[in-house]
Amino acid sequence: MINVFNKIRKQLLDENKTGRYLKYAIGEIVLVMIGILLALQVNNWNQNRALKKEELKIMKSLHQEFSENLVKFDKVYKIHFK
Repeated sequence: MINVFNKIRKQLLDENKTGRYLKYAIGEIVLVMIGILLALQVNNWNQNRALKKEELKIMKSLHQEFSENLVKFDKVYKIHFK
């Protein structure tokens, strides 16, 4: 793939077609930028997904702890006010 781009670049420079070469160079820069932005977006998506998974895990743990504490409280409450 890179060889194809190198051939096009060399051919345009050899033929002194500076205008076309500049358009080609700008197009190549835009493609690289799009690739980088796409990679960043995928990375952000994966990080957000991992954070939500961790948040859900913590919330379940808190819910379980709260339920256990409620049961303990009920037992102590019954003992003191019986």
